[in-house]
Amino acid sequence: MTPVSACVIACNEEAVLARCLDSITWVDEIVIVVDAKSHDRTEEIARSRAARVEVRPYEGDIEQKRYCTELASHDWVLIVDPDEVITEALARELRQQLDRDTSGGGYEINRITYHLGRWIRHGDFFPDWKLRLFRRSAARWVGTNPHGRVVVDTGTQRVSGEIHHYSYIDLADHVSRIQSFSTMAAQGMWKAGRRVRLSDLVLRPPARFFRAYLLKSGVRDGMAGFIIAAATSFYVFLKYAKLWELARGTQGPTVQPKSGAESADARGPRRS
Repeated sequence: MTPVSACVIACNEEAVLARCLDSITWVDEIVIVVDAKSHDRTEEIARSRAARVEVRPYEGDIEQKRYCTELASHDWVLIVDPDEVITEALARELRQQLDRDTSGGGYEINRITYHLGRWIRHGDFFPDWKLRLFRRSAARWVGTNPHGRVVVDTGTQRVSGEIHHYSYIDLADHVSRIQSFSTMAAQGMWKAGRRVRLSDLVLRPPARFFRAYLLKSGVRDGMAGFIIAAATSFYVFLKYAKLWELARGTQGPTVQPKSGAESADARGPRRS
């Protein structure tokens, strides 16, 4: 059987980390990088279940995940966020795929989010394909924080199983995440040389709502779909408003998110 290392980055994740790690006991090695600022039982839980645990100052989502994958012993790595669960059906499918063919670069997995009392299957939340199982030797990290992603030099395949994503505790947690990720996104755009125009503030937020709620059928998720589309629109507005604030030199302190892949990860905090 092809050996697999699971890589996880975490900060203050004691409430969900054990559930995540218990869903990946089928891998051959678990490697966890804990943010040095974590102050709960995250490190204790990690050391009770992982083959290797490193505590490291947070430098950015991409940097943490790149470092974590470099610690892995095996070429095939599975990236998992602490608020995610690999179902038994998905685990079997991934193992079967690797047993049949390891010539490709990796496997894309669809992620479904549980939020506001239901599984969200429309709008900007779904489908949510992520390249999560890949050959490290064929992969590289690209993008800007907090929206980094992995690309591989060889082909990828998609699997039918889904990652269960428990991204938010409640709506307040969602809004809090929007606040921190919009700051990170604005800082990333500023460093990349982006500057804001009035049209970004006026047109982009409603366009994002229209796309999420109508074009991508968020309306089919009922009231939850409307709230998520509105929150996503608000994220877009904040991102560009904070970019404008940076240009004026009145920005607040740098922030970091909770941990995780696109952990992002409202669909607002997950995509530009």
